[in-house]
Amino acid sequence: MTPDHFQRDYRDQRILVMGLGSFGGGSGVVRFLASRGAKVTVTDTRPADKLSDALGELADIPSIEFKLGGHEVVDFQQSDLVVANPAVRRDNPYLLAAQGAGVPITSEMNLFWQWNPAPVVAVTGSNGKSTTTALIHSILKNSGRTAWLGGNIGVSLLPEIERIQPNDVVVLELSSFQLTDLDRLQVSPAISVITNFSANHLDWHDTLEHYRWAKQTMLRWQKPTDTAVLNAEDTDVSSWSVRGERLLFGIGDCAHTVQFGVFSGLDRRARVHFQNRDDELPLCAWLKLPGRHNLANALAACCAAVRAGASIDAIREGITNYQPLPHRLQWIADVDGRSFYNDSLATTPESAIVGLQAFERPVILLAGGYDKQVDLTDMGKEIARRAKGVALMGQTSGTLHKIINSETGHSCLVSPELRSFREAFDWAVSESSSEDVILLSPGCASYDWFRNFADRGSQFEEFVRSLARIAKNDADDAG
Repeated sequence: MTPDHFQRDYRDQRILVMGLGSFGGGSGVVRFLASRGAKVTVTDTRPADKLSDALGELADIPSIEFKLGGHEVVDFQQSDLVVANPAVRRDNPYLLAAQGAGVPITSEMNLFWQWNPAPVVAVTGSNGKSTTTALIHSILKNSGRTAWLGGNIGVSLLPEIERIQPNDVVVLELSSFQLTDLDRLQVSPAISVITNFSANHLDWHDTLEHYRWAKQTMLRWQKPTDTAVLNAEDTDVSSWSVRGERLLFGIGDCAHTVQFGVFSGLDRRARVHFQNRDDELPLCAWLKLPGRHNLANALAACCAAVRAGASIDAIREGITNYQPLPHRLQWIADVDGRSFYNDSLATTPESAIVGLQAFERPVILLAGGYDKQVDLTDMGKEIARRAKGVALMGQTSGTLHKIINSETGHSCLVSPELRSFREAFDWAVSESSSEDVILLSPGCASYDWFRNFADRGSQFEEFVRSLARIAKNDADDAG
């Protein structure tokens, strides 16, 4: 293994944490290092008022030095170690300055990997990885093993590292950013799940080939005894080279492609093929999540969980007891006959498409956002075909407007230019009718109008709750 930076004692080491992030990774690594005696400095381009949640998580650690609102080169050059947010590219000038001064650079996930004693089941993909990761964790929790959930799903496990035992199992969601950095350690999970692959984050990776290369870190360093769980219906993913066992999953009957085992969803049941077993599971009856894509997520989770030792009973309990993730096709409320769903985690065109396809009722969609330089053509065409109406938001609104209106014969009502999220929500409600679904499934990143996708989803939920309070008051007054 090529060391990134690994030592057992950080006492009196000057460690710079670059970027607190939005989902706990930065705070987790700060807490981990401070507990081991490091002299931690946190630097972030955002000012303190934009980091209130992260700073609140660290308020009980008085020894941290904060340098917020910008970076200083000298801090990078005079540190013993720099821990960079994975979204910061290694060609960043501050990281290059650290590298030029001989300062090693690592990340929260790389540190966790070097300290973690337990086997790892990890999930990546362009869409569906959060739900698949959480489903695997739910199943393994019901299998009798101690299972830990973390990674890109928003939980840093570094502060818990002393509690994780070799017989436990760690379930991680891994982003392409995290995988790019993990490749430096030449490591891959014991069980790797690839949900699918499509263009994403090309503003960061520059090319589709580099994005694919990053995702393939999941398989690149596996051993012959490890397992790759691949989407048999994704022609890109299913062709990727595998060093160990290959397991396949797919909605259709993909048994003819099986090498060692397969999960396939046939009608309302899931068929499980392994070397010495052939079971059928009423998976659709167990799964409460809407949409065909969530059946594929559940199939992938089942495949990984069985390989990790889970029984059919554990699968049943894990899926039936599963609570949907916040911001992922999450039902919020029914108000005046309208159903409101928060799918703010849909940050790719493909995820917005499957969000639309999850409903048979008419849909008023809130879509658009930050421009990641990915092709929105298929998303725009699907909106034209399926949506009753669409409130277009953010940088991509003009592009989506052109694509939708280029589709001849469509009946989708397209909003005028909207200047705020509140405007978009109010327009969607005003154009909806009883029995409609009002769906926030943007298909784009959130960075232009919001702090992150969670902020976008939380604002949507607050708008719905406010609308529900008004409807209740009106009903009470009428009564």
